[in-house]
Amino acid sequence: MAGVPASHNGWTFITSHARVLAAIADNPNVRIRDIAAHCRLTERAVARIISDLERDGYLSHTRDGRTNTYRIEPDKVLRHPAEAGLSVASLLSLLLQDETERVSRPVAP
Repeated sequence: MAGVPASHNGWTFITSHARVLAAIADNPNVRIRDIAAHCRLTERAVARIISDLERDGYLSHTRDGRTNTYRIEPDKVLRHPAEAGLSVASLLSLLLQDETERVSRPVAP
């Protein structure tokens, strides 16, 4: 994971579920602790979100020793009627960027 983002107050455009899914897409072996730090959530909240995503078929995991490896279902369609027909892959393509592009892009004032 890249550096942890700065704190933020107020509303945001992206839900915690989408943030957790994007963190997992970035690294399928990521630890819950690292997702929590990156997404500014508690470990308990991340575990609950992962459980939600697994229960609804967006995510699965396999355990190898102490490591979880997550698998995202890219063809699964988003739940909300306003996003009817959009897949998880479409959402992730908007949320994920190549790390070099993210670091080299100037920040708008």
